Amino acid sequence: MTKLLPSSSMSSNAPQRADGFGLLCALAGAEMSLERIERIANWDLSTLDWSEFLRLAEHHGILPLAARNLIEHARGLPSKIKSSLRSAYETNLRRSLWFAAELARIMQHFERSELRAVPYKGPVLAQSVYRDLGLRSFSDLDLLISPSDFERAKQALAEIGYRPSADLTPGVERLWLRTGYERSFDGAAGRNLVELQWALLPHFYAVDLGVEDLLTRAGRTVVGGCEMPCLSAEDALLVLCLHAAKHLWARLIWLADIAETLRSQSRNQTIDYAQVFSQARALGIVRVLGVSFWLVKNVLRAELPKSAEEMIAADPRVPALGSEFAERLARGAAYDFESTEYFRLIMKLRERRGDRMRYLWRLVWTPSTGDIAAVRLPGALFPLYRIVRIGRLLRKLIYLAGGSV
Repeated sequence: MTKLLPSSSMSSNAPQRADGFGLLCALAGAEMSLERIERIANWDLSTLDWSEFLRLAEHHGILPLAARNLIEHARGLPSKIKSSLRSAYETNLRRSLWFAAELARIMQHFERSELRAVPYKGPVLAQSVYRDLGLRSFSDLDLLISPSDFERAKQALAEIGYRPSADLTPGVERLWLRTGYERSFDGAAGRNLVELQWALLPHFYAVDLGVEDLLTRAGRTVVGGCEMPCLSAEDALLVLCLHAAKHLWARLIWLADIAETLRSQSRNQTIDYAQVFSQARALGIVRVLGVSFWLVKNVLRAELPKSAEEMIAADPRVPALGSEFAERLARGAAYDFESTEYFRLIMKLRERRGDRMRYLWRLVWTPSTGDIAAVRLPGALFPLYRIVRIGRLLRKLIYLAGGSV
């Protein structure tokens, strides 16, 4: 089994073996402590499989971070690798600058159309938390909107050259507005470049954090020379933890996002942790935050503020769950997000029995895109998609049990 971290008793001045994942954990930070810099400087790079390492860094979304930190702090870095890393960083920076400019164009058009929208992740996260657009890679722009504004936002995007990535009938689109949470749009520069999101998670996750509340609490920031709305510090932390949990913390970049948000915001003393804890309790996601912070501390070895440590301590099941996800992360375990294993793990992340039951109920009854694509029904018969959903779930269970389908 892959060793998750170098021993905590190991001196930072001792040469450290460069297993790919351990080195990535050390590199996954924007503002490096002296201890972390020493760990990187003393890592033995001689046995590293660079091809596999670069593949792993890209998979985990931290290639730009790894590039910057290796170039600045590693000893004995081969010149060919240094050139490759510098090229990777510069390529990501150019792409990020394009996205930042495009986000500014979209937000200015939305403002002229009197549309409320809050961009998050992407350029906003890179600029506000990493302080460098080149250090955070991303492939699209995420915009939170009110569900009631979806049609107007869709039209506004059409006016500047964006079209839905998938063709949906008006009836199916209305159904998806009730049961889904996002719609992707293509532009002249490529597919799936913009996502309009009217919820943070699909309905069946049973985490009812209203976008209207996020829009109301939004602050302001500057990206690409354009002032625009941004999530409040408290909401940004909650959203990043929820996003990472939805994907079961399967990539290091999602831990780095949380760690850098904690570091950046704590430095500026702008996070109201009492409010974060209160919101997490109301939503039933204290365990999600606890596991997120446990992983940040034990995988990235990042320092946590006292309040984050208290959230870990609030739930005795957090260390065991954190260890399970850390082990899966270290060995690169893949998840089938339509599998019973995935649904079981999501259930374990909810601390309240009532939330687990709501999740299970909605999971069974909420049609997915796959259910809608499998059977085309006229609008009057849309309630029957619940039957389609149950039938497809039963088929999957029979298949997993070894029966014939």
